[in-house]
Amino acid sequence: MTESSHLPAQERDGAGVSLETLAALACPPGAGAIADGAGARAVPRREAVALFEAGPLLLAHASLTARRLKLEPPPRSHRHLDVLELWAFVRPAQFCAPSPSGLALGLGLAEPRTPADQASVLREAAGLLLRELEGPALAHREEAYDLALSLSRMGWPWGPLVLEAMEKGGVRQRRARGSGLDVWNRLPEWEDEAPRGDPGSRPVDSESVRIRLDHLLQSRGLDEARPSQSDYAAEAAHVFAPRDEEGGVRLLLAEAGTGTGKTLGYLAPASVYAERNRGGVWVSTYTRALQRQIARESASLWPEKGRVVVRKGRENYLCLLNLQERVQASQLGQGDGIGMALVAWWALHSVDGDMNGADFPSWLPGLFAVGAGAQASPANLVDRRGECIHSACLHYRRCFIERTVRASRRADIVIANHALVMSQAAFDRVREQGGQRADVETLATTRIVFDEGHHLFEAADSAFSARLSGQETWELRRWIRGPETRGRRGRGLEQRLGELFSDDETAMRAMQQAIRAAGQLPAEGFAGRIAPPVGEASPSGPLEQFFKAALDQLRARSPDPNDLEGGLECALHPAIAPLTDAARAAALALAELEGPLKALARHLEDRLDEEADTLEPAARARMEGALRGLERRARLMLPAWRNMLSRLSQDDEVPSERFVDWLSADAGFGRILDVGLNRHWLDPTEPLSEAVIAPAHGVMVTSATLTDPMQAEPFDLARLRSGAVHIAAPARTVQVPSPFDYASQARLIVVNDLVRGDVRQSAAAMRALFMASGGGAIGLFTAIRRLRAAYERLAPDLAEAGLPLYAQHVDPIEVGSLIDIFRIEPDACLLGTDAVRDGVDVPGRSLRLLVFDRVPWPRPDLLHKARREHFGGRAYDDALARARIAQAFGRLIRRSEDRGVFVMLDAAAPTRLFAGLPEGVEIERMGLADAVEAVGAFLQRP
Repeated sequence: MTESSHLPAQERDGAGVSLETLAALACPPGAGAIADGAGARAVPRREAVALFEAGPLLLAHASLTARRLKLEPPPRSHRHLDVLELWAFVRPAQFCAPSPSGLALGLGLAEPRTPADQASVLREAAGLLLRELEGPALAHREEAYDLALSLSRMGWPWGPLVLEAMEKGGVRQRRARGSGLDVWNRLPEWEDEAPRGDPGSRPVDSESVRIRLDHLLQSRGLDEARPSQSDYAAEAAHVFAPRDEEGGVRLLLAEAGTGTGKTLGYLAPASVYAERNRGGVWVSTYTRALQRQIARESASLWPEKGRVVVRKGRENYLCLLNLQERVQASQLGQGDGIGMALVAWWALHSVDGDMNGADFPSWLPGLFAVGAGAQASPANLVDRRGECIHSACLHYRRCFIERTVRASRRADIVIANHALVMSQAAFDRVREQGGQRADVETLATTRIVFDEGHHLFEAADSAFSARLSGQETWELRRWIRGPETRGRRGRGLEQRLGELFSDDETAMRAMQQAIRAAGQLPAEGFAGRIAPPVGEASPSGPLEQFFKAALDQLRARSPDPNDLEGGLECALHPAIAPLTDAARAAALALAELEGPLKALARHLEDRLDEEADTLEPAARARMEGALRGLERRARLMLPAWRNMLSRLSQDDEVPSERFVDWLSADAGFGRILDVGLNRHWLDPTEPLSEAVIAPAHGVMVTSATLTDPMQAEPFDLARLRSGAVHIAAPARTVQVPSPFDYASQARLIVVNDLVRGDVRQSAAAMRALFMASGGGAIGLFTAIRRLRAAYERLAPDLAEAGLPLYAQHVDPIEVGSLIDIFRIEPDACLLGTDAVRDGVDVPGRSLRLLVFDRVPWPRPDLLHKARREHFGGRAYDDALARARIAQAFGRLIRRSEDRGVFVMLDAAAPTRLFAGLPEGVEIERMGLADAVEAVGAFLQRP
């Protein structure tokens, strides 16, 4: 008798449900189809709603299906059987786009082109996945059976069918079985290794780089490098040569047109450098999409474990202690047990535990986006508040973060992101200036390649800015005091660090002072006290008083304080009297907190020095981690906040020559959510050059769009926005054109007979253009409100024409998964904003039309207006818009056989904004009817 025989009858037999009797429902936008034993057929919406409400059904993404039917998503334990959940169980940590087409592609089935085909493929996919469970090759078979038993007890609709399939394949007879949930006890432990040491200084010559590039291409089945790619790689060798003098950073600005093959172009010299000098090279990207792409390419080139490591901030990795707490809470009925079990199963199979990485099914938490389903969200399972207890954690030796940090210190190539590189370099700089020891997570490299280098300015702007807000200060309060309401998860300062200070009365006194001082920071629910929906405000404490005064000034200075679309903002000076008074009190409260936190940091520094010869590695790591958290807050965050408040309390109306300060309020759902005081560098490349570029020996900034032909010298804008203008040694530049024949592969059309700003006309134009192209189209918007309005008008007609439409900010799927669906459905259409423009990489026929609703001018907020005045007025706006258009155009043609049309629906678009497009692209201005005809004719031509 098997273990599952002891399950209650309703769990054992699934209430009579079998795969043969289950119907499958597919609901692409505006359409629906059902597949059952009688075959597959289209159904009207009313029938689809009735079927969904009656259930059980086979679905792909229940939350998205419910939204398409204009229904509320059901709980995860509802009787519907989501095939994506079955995929997550059978093939954990394997990629699948969250749609019937994605399931078909993952299982090697033909692409379903119609709604009826999609419904049929759901039944076929479910059958194939269940048969995989019968096979002997299933990894972790016994643990999988234990987990299936647990899931069945939780009411997982797939449970009985999964158990039946696994028992057909055979399972061991055991008197007692585990839950299958305690994956934190079954992960391998990481091991420390001796330090690698400083890299050598052997030169990297151009000829060796060309040879290495040819070798890398041959390993991928290609004969040899194109001349442009080989020249690009040879120029990149400049970054990896040894320096000739202290501070003489080798800086290269390299533009490589789309199709050049720049990834292999810089990986070739990077790998030569790493092998000759036993040093690591960090490759940094701006988007996750490119980070994943480079990781895939590098893994295929260097399959040896540890040579290439993907590195992100700690807030990206699954925290095993958080996972354990969530799993245990769900077993007591406090949360989404099914979602947590599937996340735990993924963790056992994941390469690196990255919850924003390639092997985490980002669609999993959103399958049933109601109630406790959100608790499986990555935000609740990672360490995003700095609450890690390091070596005091039971799972420290299995920690994904610790394993990745150590692996990156030994790797040849570390694939990171701009935000991590900048924040870590800035923190390293502060510690060095203070004479502190090296951070265990230090940016241990002297060579950096910044891919997507056109985004360096934005990344630096974010990394080196400061924001004093209700949310930020509440997070600090929680970090110090822990959760103060029932049901909240977290660990306060005393819980994390009390053991380290227990033998020192002075340190314990400082800790208690910090905990008391943190009581003056905003508590949970601060927004309701600062800006209640009804009644009078009732702020509590000096910081909440400050934010209330800031909101008063925002409302007084805003043209329409009741229009909360996009939030509120206003200049800081001249400040109203209540705000300056509140700033003084807030600064004093922060000073009372800063002192004891610094005292705790000094205590840890003293112990690390005094006990250097006797500390165990684990104890040292815990102290270093604790010190890192204290220093970030006591020596970076709090001093920055106090400085901002100090200037405000003096009400100095003279504009700063280096910073822009302003007030802002975030809004949503028709009410104020947060209020903040912001400070940004006028030129964020100043701290970028000081903290990141100048300390390095070699830095490469590369992109397909670095030059601007409208500048006095093509690389002038790149020098300005990369920090090169702040480096004493002149940057070397190289420009390699794209190998594509844009004159024959692409067309550029500006539609000149639409009324600008009329979303009805824009939506109608997109509908006609999307139909002319037969799908494979992306519509880009500069405002979410217009995107949503256009979606409502586009979706029904496109669905009737058999063209599925997906939309960012509309569909309950994160943007990366939306792009995955779009990539595999060649006739799909997608609406999006900046994240789609910057993150999409869709070679082939799936992207053949790109439509902008209007010119992507920079948003004229207070910060941009200050920078526009500083950097050159109208010419600066033009340069930014020109770069955005060039970047978007670059998404269209990715391979030599691609064909595509770029359409701008803004008749007022100046010709000068298209000057950054590749040679051979000619602007054509015409009416919508002619544009529709031209798109159809061009894309249908062989």
